[in-house]
Amino acid sequence: MLRLKLVEYGLKHCIFRICSLRLKKYNSGYIDRPKGRPKMIAYQYLRVSAHLLVGLWTCAVVFPRTDAAGRERRIKRWSGQLLSICGVQLEVRHPADGQQLRQVPNAMIVANHISWLDIFVINTHQPCRFVAKADVRDWPLIGWLSSKAGTVFLARGNRRDVRRIYAGLVDAVHAGERVAFFPEGTTTEQGKLLPFHANLFEAAIEAAVPLQPYALRYLDASGAPHPAVAFIGDMSFAQSISAILKARQIRAELVRLPVIETTGAHRRELAQASRSAVAQALGHKES
Repeated sequence: MLRLKLVEYGLKHCIFRICSLRLKKYNSGYIDRPKGRPKMIAYQYLRVSAHLLVGLWTCAVVFPRTDAAGRERRIKRWSGQLLSICGVQLEVRHPADGQQLRQVPNAMIVANHISWLDIFVINTHQPCRFVAKADVRDWPLIGWLSSKAGTVFLARGNRRDVRRIYAGLVDAVHAGERVAFFPEGTTTEQGKLLPFHANLFEAAIEAAVPLQPYALRYLDASGAPHPAVAFIGDMSFAQSISAILKARQIRAELVRLPVIETTGAHRRELAQASRSAVAQALGHKES
């Protein structure tokens, strides 16, 4: 294990040195570049690329040789480093009314969905096994990394796939894993909140665990919704990460809401209760 840690550290150091040398050539004029801020954007691209390479190596080499706790530590650290490279500062908050919230380690996590960053924001706070739309699997590098981190991919409109995933989530919770999903089923622009699909809430009922809702938003320096994190419509992953790296002062605000008990409840009731809690925290009017 010590040898593995030394190799892991050595790989990170080598990639950092390559990025540093590349930036020196960039600054010295060996590489053509436009004037001004673009040189820092190019450096950020290099850092993201290097960080993804470290993630690929960790998933392929380290994960098979470490235990669940070791994987969680690495996922949490790697996710936090990715946010830092992307210029995203995480702030975890509690409801404004100051209500005391109890900790429930095995609660199933639900949250609104804005960007591909959401998974890494939540993982930085509390590593989870996510359910994500099948499209995520096709994102360059991120899809493979998400898969190796335990993400479960769901094909839209496939009822057989929903039943398979539902059974897998129940088994995962019973095995002591933390599970999270985005019940809107897709990313939505800030200021909007889609209906919460009820299907996967059945897994929390069957597993006999409560729900832990989170409200998530990304703000700029003035406290307004940050436009750079939008990931909707035909926007590609490359376009999204480019907009984020060019942006400044992105603050991810993750609000932990009161736990919702599932005993005796119907999945549609749980979906509505979760949506109402998230909508209230985000200041949205119920629709």
